[in-house]
Amino acid sequence: MAKEELAAAAVNKIEKTFGEYPAYRRAHARGAGYEAVFTATGEGKNWTVAPHFRQGTTRAIVRFSHSSPDPFWTDNFSPVKGMAVQFKLPGQQVMNSVGVTSPIFFTRTPEVFTEMLDIAKSFKKGRPRLRALITLFIKYPESRASIRIIRKMQSPASFATGLYHTIHAFYLVNGTGKRVPVKFQWQPEAGVESLSPADAVSVKRGDFEKELDERVEKRETGFRLIAIIGGAGDPVNDPTREWPEDREKVELGRLQLTGKTDEAEDLLFDPTVLPEGVECTEDPILQFRNPAYAISFKRRNNEKQEKR
Repeated sequence: MAKEELAAAAVNKIEKTFGEYPAYRRAHARGAGYEAVFTATGEGKNWTVAPHFRQGTTRAIVRFSHSSPDPFWTDNFSPVKGMAVQFKLPGQQVMNSVGVTSPIFFTRTPEVFTEMLDIAKSFKKGRPRLRALITLFIKYPESRASIRIIRKMQSPASFATGLYHTIHAFYLVNGTGKRVPVKFQWQPEAGVESLSPADAVSVKRGDFEKELDERVEKRETGFRLIAIIGGAGDPVNDPTREWPEDREKVELGRLQLTGKTDEAEDLLFDPTVLPEGVECTEDPILQFRNPAYAISFKRRNNEKQEKR
């Protein structure tokens, strides 16, 4: 099956499994957008020619989101949170960075991802039931680590206290053309904090957005962008596997949220859209995101037009 056909099949299955919600994204349906400023530390000069990682400040748009395709689930029923960043670069270029609070993905191929959506029908409010879990473990052994993480995961206490992982590996490319594999991480300056099971019970729909609005108004929300440098033998094309904890880490810059914006809801945060100095790996799931995001983007834009 061609990549575009497989992407359409996956989006169709998401709609069939979780329901159709016109004008919403097909995943991470509900979220909130913010203006931000990214300030480079200067450390990026040693690793990449990408200008925003080398020096100065760069405007950015950030969207925080709940992972569910259903925008009406309460915040605590979507324990995995998302943080998408679009850097606005010179010459109308952009770089997109898409992170989630899970360090790994649950499958390494688009074909298995699409097939697993059938089993996801038995998931209850974002968490797999035991019978479905056993089925997944038997049929997709490479998915065990991520499913264990998600099953035990508690939501961050705030969008501002999540540790966001880009999951996929990328390459930083310097002026000589040398490529170094990296994974990116957004570390919250407020510290990493999760909701306790007791606190999660009282969380209502929209609480995360309201709480973050209050922080942003006080200029209390910042994140540090960390590049984790891959070592020899670290898998670059398999998002189901983590890299060792002892890998070198380079702080590329600081992101400060400055205010709310509606612009994020109209943006396409395709993580394969990158400037010179940052390149995609051949990770099949990363490559699959391009056509899948494009299909979702086109459908919701058409639905928005029909509503007008």
